[in-house]
Amino acid sequence: MIKCLSIDNIPNVEARVILCVAVMLFVGFLLTRITKKLKLPNVTGYLTAGVLIGPYVLGILSPSMIEGMGFLTDIVPALIAFGVGKYLKIAKLKKNAKSVLCITMLECLFAAVIVTLAMKYLFSLSWSFSLLLGVIAAATAPTSTIMTIRQYKAKGRFINILLQVIAIDNAFVIIAFSLACVLVQGAAGSASSLSALDIVLPVIYNILLLGLGVLAGFILNRIITPTRTIDHMLSLAIAVIFIIAGVGSWLGISPLLACMVMGMVYVNIGGDKRLFKLVSRFSPPLLLMFFVLSGARLNLPSLLTAGLIGVAYFAIRIIGKLGGAYLGAVISKSPKTTRKYLGLALIPQAGVSIGLAALGQRILPTDAGTLLSTIILSSGLLYEIVGPACAKYAMNKSGVITSTLPVPAIEDDGGILNDARHDEAAGERDDAVTVHEEELQHMEETVSEDINTTVQ
Repeated sequence: MIKCLSIDNIPNVEARVILCVAVMLFVGFLLTRITKKLKLPNVTGYLTAGVLIGPYVLGILSPSMIEGMGFLTDIVPALIAFGVGKYLKIAKLKKNAKSVLCITMLECLFAAVIVTLAMKYLFSLSWSFSLLLGVIAAATAPTSTIMTIRQYKAKGRFINILLQVIAIDNAFVIIAFSLACVLVQGAAGSASSLSALDIVLPVIYNILLLGLGVLAGFILNRIITPTRTIDHMLSLAIAVIFIIAGVGSWLGISPLLACMVMGMVYVNIGGDKRLFKLVSRFSPPLLLMFFVLSGARLNLPSLLTAGLIGVAYFAIRIIGKLGGAYLGAVISKSPKTTRKYLGLALIPQAGVSIGLAALGQRILPTDAGTLLSTIILSSGLLYEIVGPACAKYAMNKSGVITSTLPVPAIEDDGGILNDARHDEAAGERDDAVTVHEEELQHMEETVSEDINTTVQ
């Protein structure tokens, strides 16, 4: 019966693709009706829908159809990453530099160290396997967290710090993984099939793509002028973003960092902020399909293959993220809400980690490499299911959720412009109020500590 449900049984190729898109959109929407009742983010519903219609449950989407829709894996994170650039203003980065760098370094370090030690001493795995898995554990996927932020219109200092930590996190991980490859390669000697060029090239490609992202930010600022129509502004922006995503896919690297940098450059040189609103209004159906597709990719039998090691990795990495983020926030004297809840929003993992796992699989022996890839692929999707709920809880507890209502529909060009101006003004007011409240809370805690010290 399951096989009969597969869209692959339809002989017409165009019909298969169209119906595949329709099923993904419709089932994704239906599952959000359930997650809404459970007060869970939409992303959780999309991922669950993917698991349900994927090859291992109902089988409506076959592996070949999922593979054919793979282009969404490149373009959707690129769209989201571009939107992150809006939050990376130099003035705000300078203001939060101490907190962001301290939190990022410690949450990455804690996750990497405890996963490495656990794999080595709890499961007696090789140092090479343990080190590579530990470094990959430090990576954080921004897509589902940012989707949750957008859904609930979360704003404030907590969100600014969160997005800046996520932006820097993957850059740290790419550098650390390159160094780990050198160590593993040196230890393996001639037994390894990976050449030095295989290690250096991804670093060079990332640098080149980052440079292209900077250039694209300047170009976008030049071609997006006040005289452009709304339609042309959106068309040009999407074209530039897709170019970055396409070049990244061609080189075999993630376009996330480059697109973040493009958005960052654009907003810091005075680009039209309405463009971010236009892009965010364009992307919802693509985002829905992306997450449904991610859920459909979950290889349920592989969860049994990974066994206890996969379960341990899933739990230990969360502990590392929570502990590292908390300690970093304490050391940098961040507000209480940041200390308590930021780590919960850093749980999701996919994207960069999957690419690194593929490279790590080439370094390790066949069995160990397969196990590494299985752990990252399966746990990554589990993190994407658990992560959005944790992110929503963290944002709710930190008081930065400003609305639980959906974004209003676009009626005309004037509506877009008015909504953009209104949201921008509201966002600035919310940022100011939230920052003021957190600063007052921080001052109260400092005064309280000083009084206690004096009394003692």
